[in-house]
Amino acid sequence: MEVGILLSVVAIIILMLLSAFFSGSETALTAASRVRLLSKESDGDARAALVNKIRDQKDRMIGALLLGNNMVNILASALATSVLIKIFGETGVVYATLIMTMLVLIFAEVLPKTYALHHAEGMSMRIAPVIRVVILIFAPVTETVTWIVRNVLRLFGIDISKVTAGSHLELLRGAIEMHQGPEQETQEQRAMLRSILDLADVDLEDIMTHRKNVTMIDADQPMDVIIKEVLDSPYSRLPVWKDNTDNIIGIIHVKLLLCEMHERHGSVESITLENIMMEPRFVPETTNLYEQLQAFRERCEHFAVVVDEYGAMMGIVTLEDILEEIVGEIDDEHDVSVAGVRRLANGQYMVDGTVTIRDLNREYEWGLPDESYSTLAGLVLHEAQMIPEVGQSFIFHNFRFDIVKRQRHQITKIRVTPPKHD
Repeated sequence: MEVGILLSVVAIIILMLLSAFFSGSETALTAASRVRLLSKESDGDARAALVNKIRDQKDRMIGALLLGNNMVNILASALATSVLIKIFGETGVVYATLIMTMLVLIFAEVLPKTYALHHAEGMSMRIAPVIRVVILIFAPVTETVTWIVRNVLRLFGIDISKVTAGSHLELLRGAIEMHQGPEQETQEQRAMLRSILDLADVDLEDIMTHRKNVTMIDADQPMDVIIKEVLDSPYSRLPVWKDNTDNIIGIIHVKLLLCEMHERHGSVESITLENIMMEPRFVPETTNLYEQLQAFRERCEHFAVVVDEYGAMMGIVTLEDILEEIVGEIDDEHDVSVAGVRRLANGQYMVDGTVTIRDLNREYEWGLPDESYSTLAGLVLHEAQMIPEVGQSFIFHNFRFDIVKRQRHQITKIRVTPPKHD
């Protein structure tokens, strides 16, 4: 009798170890970072490749692990009940239930899963060969169970074959939001990574320099006047118009102008406009940033004129504008630094109406919507459904907007009060 009890106890211990193995394996295989494993696989790690192969068949993997786990747990509980009934009689059932519950919970569930959660990649690669064998052994049973489960769910109108796990972009965005580190540095890194993913969702009209802020050259002016305007401008490329500002006939490049002046030995009168102009490139305002970035790269260009559906000039966009959407503001020695945002001592912000929502969200992580408008003034006009007067205040999206200055029908200065938690 004592030998039988001893053998049963040894069997229970072995079964508990197997239960811990199955529980920990399930956690390790599901919690392991797919990104890290793919990186190791690309470096030639065979075990990482095996883990990825096992995870590609999640139904079979989970089915085999749960089958093995339940088998050893049930068998261990049955043996424990048998042993304790022999020792304590009918009350042994109660003792067996309490003891096995505590043993399974602590040593076969919480302990191995906690370890596996903190060592997911390493453990998953170590156990992968064994799990592969387990899956092959239990394959007939797990396939049958999976078939039954799918058909039972289909009876209730649930087809799990049509369920998707979500796009890779959503996973990337989630990973970006989880990125932690020094506050200012991490905020800038998150902003850059978000902007890369948003390139295909942002149109040129949201980032272009509006036509009223574009320095343009009148083709009908004398050449000496044109050259003076070009050299006085801080920009290297300037649109040229004729008859009206919607009729853009070319783009003056400062380098071409200087080369032409050198060849003419400084003789301004002999320079013709055609020799210092490039052909303008027109793009619709609905073109997204990713498409335009690719176009700039393919054509080796840095400058384009943005037009609306009627062909009227709306503004200009440059390669630098798109790059600034990714890395933030890029200033050089010729840039006119007009941030348009001034932080006040009381936590408020004085903002120009022309500052874009994207720039504010990037810099301060405000999370203001920008689907129907691109500037802060546009947000106020859209939400207020009116042209506000100076002194009026509004609260939208938990932000307070005070109209400080207005020029005719254009809101030029707004005082913004973010939520208290900002």
